[in-house]
Amino acid sequence: MESWHHRPIRQKNIKKGYSYTTKKNKMEYSKIKQCRKLLRISRSLRQHFAWLFVCTAWLQPKLAWAQRELSFLRIISPNRYLKILDWYIIKKFIGTYIYSILLIISISIVFDINENLAKFSQYHAPLKAIVFDYYANFVPYFANLFSPLFVFIAVIFFTSKLAGNSEIISMLASGVSFKRLMRPYMFSCILISCLSFYLSAYVIPHGTVIRQNFETMYKNKKKNTAADNVMLQVGKGVIAYIQHYDNNMKKGFGFSLDKFENKKLISHMTAMEAQYDTISDSKYHWTVSNWKIRELKGLREHITSGMTKDTVIIMEPTDLVYSKGQQETFTSPELKAYISKQIDRGSSNVVQYQVEYHKRIASSFASFILTTIGVSLSSRKRKSGMGLYLGIGLVLSFSYIMLQTVSSTFAINANTPPMLAAWIPNLIFTVVAYFCYRKAPN
Repeated sequence: MESWHHRPIRQKNIKKGYSYTTKKNKMEYSKIKQCRKLLRISRSLRQHFAWLFVCTAWLQPKLAWAQRELSFLRIISPNRYLKILDWYIIKKFIGTYIYSILLIISISIVFDINENLAKFSQYHAPLKAIVFDYYANFVPYFANLFSPLFVFIAVIFFTSKLAGNSEIISMLASGVSFKRLMRPYMFSCILISCLSFYLSAYVIPHGTVIRQNFETMYKNKKKNTAADNVMLQVGKGVIAYIQHYDNNMKKGFGFSLDKFENKKLISHMTAMEAQYDTISDSKYHWTVSNWKIRELKGLREHITSGMTKDTVIIMEPTDLVYSKGQQETFTSPELKAYISKQIDRGSSNVVQYQVEYHKRIASSFASFILTTIGVSLSSRKRKSGMGLYLGIGLVLSFSYIMLQTVSSTFAINANTPPMLAAWIPNLIFTVVAYFCYRKAPN
């Protein structure tokens, strides 16, 4: 029989158990409520975005097909050919290349400011024009011009350092051949060559125009702005003649235009002035003043005249006036079109344009040649350090740049084919690179 004083305790425990189960039921109920809410939300999303599920189901087999078809892209992926060691050399190469450019160009800017400061102050050149019109275009021009020098110095500097730290010896001793060691160097050369060609062919010519205009205005560099007694073929059987042309006014004086057919003159046009239309949407628009046209038809002659006349003549101001360095202001497509046009006209003043066109392509390949020479020379560990290699590198780099200038002069003055003249430095240094590569450590 249960004692009376135990009954309240039991009742208390029953109440506690009841409250516990009530709390448990409430928690379960709230979970069910949340699940119902989520179910309702998912149902509404399925209704509103049913099209998305259909598109996903449709795209899945297409993406699988594309993945199968484009699997060949793995072949051209850099990670397939370049390992950790390669990326280490590439970072060293590019980093040293950029550092050498910044160092040498900074020194060049300091010397240039020291030389031209008096002229800038004399002609009151504004600071904005000095910074953005002159030096902003000065830096890429000279950086690209001396790019072979920077590549050679960078290769010799950091490869000599690797050899001095016995890293080259460790690579060769681990079974890496010298040919395999050249892979990251060649990959770096591809990047530098592509950048160099893009700059020289499309970017630097626009900057050169701005820089030359600044030099004409604030450095008193006289630019050829006039031409006398210019005669050129502007079309098949069409000959234009200008007695005097002023490029500042874009105006010619004493103009005549003759048309021939079967070696016979059929039309003769004369005008006191010919003004080039610089605001026209298309090229070759001229306005002639005080004009007269004589049309010859057998023994008959028909004459018409007037005060002004708008006409289309296939010639531009760049065809009439040549100034020093003008070929550097054309992009490569413009240069190619200009060369083709001048050859069709029978002009002899086209050699320097052809040399410039081929030189831009040839200079891009100089990185490969000079890198091969630099790696072959500096990959040996010597007690004398890198001083000897840097000296050899500077001599060879300046020899390449000097040979490039001399070969261009041969093309202009000695009737050497322009393409051969542009590629002569590369051909000579390719032979040097081959012998250096054969003597490299394996």
